[in-house]
Amino acid sequence: MAPSNQAGRAGSRAPGGSPLAGVAAALVDADGRVVWWSRAAQRLLGWTGGEVTGRPARELLGEVGAGRDGSAAIRRVRLRHRSGRVVEADLRVSGADGSAERLVLVLMPGDPGDWDQDRDIARALLAQDGIGVAQYDMTGRLVRTNAAMEALRPPGAGEGWLARLVARDGGRTARAAFAEVAATGVPLAGRVYGLGPGGAAALSVSCFRIDDVLGTPRGVMVEASRVADLGTHLDAALLGAFEIGQSLDVVQVARDLTRVLVPALGDHATVDYPDDVLEGRDPPPGYPGQEASAPHRVAVRAADGRWPAPLIQVGEAVPRVAETPEIAAKFVGDVLVADAEQARRILGDDPERIARFLPEGTHASLGCPLYRRGRFFGYAAVYRTRTAAPFDESDIRLMHDLCARTATAIDNAFRFAREHQTAVVLQRSLLPPAATRSTAAETAGFYLPAGGSVSVGGDWYDAFDLSSLRVGLVVGDVVGHGLEAAATMARLRTAVQTLAELDLPPDELLGRLDDLVRRMQIEADEPDTVGGSCLFAVYDPVARTCRMASAGHPPPALVTPAGEVAFVPLTPGPLLGVGDHLFEVTTLTLPPGSTLVCYTDGLLGRDVATGSERLKADLAELSQDGGSPASLGDALLARSPHAENPADDITLLLARTHAVPDESTAVWEYPADLTAVADARADVQARLREWELDDLLFSTELIVSELVTNAMRYAGGPVTVRLVLDRVLVCEVSDPSSTQPRLRRALVTDEGGRGLFLVSQLTSRWGSRYTSRGKTIWTEQNLPEPAPLPGGDGAVSGRSTAGGPSPGRS
Repeated sequence: MAPSNQAGRAGSRAPGGSPLAGVAAALVDADGRVVWWSRAAQRLLGWTGGEVTGRPARELLGEVGAGRDGSAAIRRVRLRHRSGRVVEADLRVSGADGSAERLVLVLMPGDPGDWDQDRDIARALLAQDGIGVAQYDMTGRLVRTNAAMEALRPPGAGEGWLARLVARDGGRTARAAFAEVAATGVPLAGRVYGLGPGGAAALSVSCFRIDDVLGTPRGVMVEASRVADLGTHLDAALLGAFEIGQSLDVVQVARDLTRVLVPALGDHATVDYPDDVLEGRDPPPGYPGQEASAPHRVAVRAADGRWPAPLIQVGEAVPRVAETPEIAAKFVGDVLVADAEQARRILGDDPERIARFLPEGTHASLGCPLYRRGRFFGYAAVYRTRTAAPFDESDIRLMHDLCARTATAIDNAFRFAREHQTAVVLQRSLLPPAATRSTAAETAGFYLPAGGSVSVGGDWYDAFDLSSLRVGLVVGDVVGHGLEAAATMARLRTAVQTLAELDLPPDELLGRLDDLVRRMQIEADEPDTVGGSCLFAVYDPVARTCRMASAGHPPPALVTPAGEVAFVPLTPGPLLGVGDHLFEVTTLTLPPGSTLVCYTDGLLGRDVATGSERLKADLAELSQDGGSPASLGDALLARSPHAENPADDITLLLARTHAVPDESTAVWEYPADLTAVADARADVQARLREWELDDLLFSTELIVSELVTNAMRYAGGPVTVRLVLDRVLVCEVSDPSSTQPRLRRALVTDEGGRGLFLVSQLTSRWGSRYTSRGKTIWTEQNLPEPAPLPGGDGAVSGRSTAGGPSPGRS
């Protein structure tokens, strides 16, 4: 039998029409090749249907022989998951309806002492005394019920009463809903059905389909429990209650509460907050009293949409009321129920105060404080003016529940605000200064935390000096939000700085950072929440080149001195934490005055393509002014539609490049001949005299002599010496060896081993970095202070390039 056009697709129906989505199964043809593979088999062994179709079955399942008469063979096997782990299973092989094809079922074995969960869960469900359970077959015939379901039967109701119930929200019968669940498999959850017209009670009914192990529908299971038939207006109240707490704005929470109270419980509703809540302070435990709390009205609602002018308006202070025994309910968090006469008495029968508090025609009032964790967050009240019906127990319970939910929402908003503020403070404390200026570049950094209900994320930027006057630029984005993301960001930022100090190239640095993230994933409780993107760039002001690599981060924009804007054509590697991938380095030559604009995706918004075009257009327009990186960044954020209330963190780093003038550098190359050491000393001495650095002659000659001698003796040639004069004197010696020098403490009896120690004592910094042709040992020496003018406060210096910024660098 030839395979169907669906063969090999996970989850397709097996030949013969039996759906095997619930069991790991495969169909093998006469040649022993897989022609069909179930979705459960994909979950069990990791291989998709497209990957295994046409492959020999023995590669995946071992030998799958079976009798031609359809007899089944069962054996325990050890299968190999796609990831490499071993999966133990029972293999059942049987012929397929007399054809040459074989059906293979992979069954997970169970130990003799395993818990039969399906059986025990079904038994526990049927034994419930508070939840009615009924089972129907696919034809709608009642199979069985439990005692709790029989207890829910209304008096005088005959057989089939449950299926005849009518839904409150649409008039459909339960029988029609059960049939739809049986046909589609889509469950029914929590629909309310009345127990007779105008009854005082109703049932909350849920229904789901029952499938056997092969996925064949066998019937439906119905669960029912009694609920109060609250009527249409209270049904709306229950639905509206879910809206309370959706916002982290405490004033919006109060408005949501009034929208539920009117018309669910009354015709007018008010919510008052103490001063602590409005000022963003966590209220003290207990009820502080009216004078200390200084409540203000924050939300009102009237059934006709017009709030009466005589009543207290939104924003006004709530007048103080004498502390009566009824008012003492605020102390214990209880509700206050009063008819018109009691309400007037509580207000001291003062006509002016009554007119301010009670809507005209009030028949009954119901008030409830907003308490959470023993703290007073406010007070809510509802008034009935159109009906004389008093508030009953169900009204009181609903009011209490709504106020408790509101207080919880306010408390959550306060907790979020505290955590958000803590994360923002932590985040900002870990970021470098907003603006820096060095030989290589002038930088400006910006960080805007996410607004609204989104906690602060793990975005960061960094700019730091590297050896030989270079600068490192970093922008990163950590997965997730909150304190954990900020802590992860701190670890990654520290790791980048540490790795950068080793003078690793950008691709190798990101590879090491990726290894760190993978170790962090192993340590984390939720590995999927650890990861992120990162862009690392190194700019050399002497060579005027920038080398960068990206781990899943968007490319930076480049603004040339002529105002042309383009995105750097780099190839981003995978996100940090993916592993087993190499990162690609992109090298650019940047003229002095170029501006690199690095950012996180929060600046672009959800539509990355549109956001990128907008950023490019804004840079082209704003860069015409020739302002500083700080002013350009401010202008960019002012134009961004996401900056005012960003859905995600926005990080922006701008770096305007400088260059070291050619006259401030000197380069020599020498063969691998120790006699050339004297030539190196003479060349260096001549150049230092030309730069009028006589004070550094001795130390620099000693440094060059030691480093050049070691290079020629142990590394061979050619050896390159380079001097760079700027805010410090940089001396570099390059050789073709990749062996890094190591500083050690020589013993008294040692004849050598003191060269690097002398170098370290004569310099302010020194180190070594790998290059494409070997390594470079670099040193930095501080320049001597200029001599003061005789009789004056000024200074004299004959050097044109050693004191301040070099010519051509602005």
